[in-house]
Amino acid sequence: MKEILKELAELTIQASTKPTRTELPKVLLIKGEVSEYQLAAIYEPMIGLVVQGGKTISIGEQTIQLKAPSYFVISADIPATGKVQQGKNGPYISLGLELDQDSILDLLNDLPKDPSEENTDNEFVACEASTEFLEAWVRMLRLLKTPEHIPALAPIYEREILYRTLLGPQGWRLRKFCQTQGKGPSIYPAIRWIRENYMTSMEIKRLAAKSRLGVTTFHRQFKQITGLSPVQFQKQLRLLEARKLLVHSAYSASRAAFEVGYESVTQFNREYSRFFGDSPIRDASNVREKIALTNF
Repeated sequence: MKEILKELAELTIQASTKPTRTELPKVLLIKGEVSEYQLAAIYEPMIGLVVQGGKTISIGEQTIQLKAPSYFVISADIPATGKVQQGKNGPYISLGLELDQDSILDLLNDLPKDPSEENTDNEFVACEASTEFLEAWVRMLRLLKTPEHIPALAPIYEREILYRTLLGPQGWRLRKFCQTQGKGPSIYPAIRWIRENYMTSMEIKRLAAKSRLGVTTFHRQFKQITGLSPVQFQKQLRLLEARKLLVHSAYSASRAAFEVGYESVTQFNREYSRFFGDSPIRDASNVREKIALTNF
């Protein structure tokens, strides 16, 4: 396994501290001292593999501790914070595969029946990466050396990565992700609605009805997928967007608060400080300084 991890590290030579796209569709690379500001973000549906070093992801009240080689699965747009740890023999390195419903659906009929697949809970967990799982990633990244083969072979290696993930402890998240298709009950339309309309007020009963779920079931499934209640989910979306406005657009705290949907500046200041650990103005100033130093 050491040789596999070494080769993966060598194949990420073009990676930077920001998500780096390559000729490989849906694949992202990250390497180095990734700032905590960058890691406080909306995580999109993906499989994330830590190749070197470690990463901590906090989602609601849950914390995932990832130590290379391990992976995690996120099946919806989810607000989260994070922190990376450098490796003993090199920088932090991680890979990401963006999830595609059609690719997963194509696999489901070929999966062996798993009697434990319904025994799910709300936990996000770090999954140990097997040799077979890592080998599929190596084959994928080797295509960077022969890009002419990417159109024919990348979908095959993507299929294997998804297959290995579906058979793993978080495979149920990929199955749930595919419930956005069809006319049956699904929590995903509600997640998407809040994601796109975070600044407006929401009615839980109406969202539950649109999801074809009772209110209690709606709350349970929402937290199962996102790690957050609908109210917490909306709140964190608002705070992350407000931070962007404060840092990059020099908004005042009151203007940012109203822009993202808060009616009370006092409540905004209190919740912002609790989430980011400092007042809006001081936090924004500190972030701008760190960005300036990084770009220097």
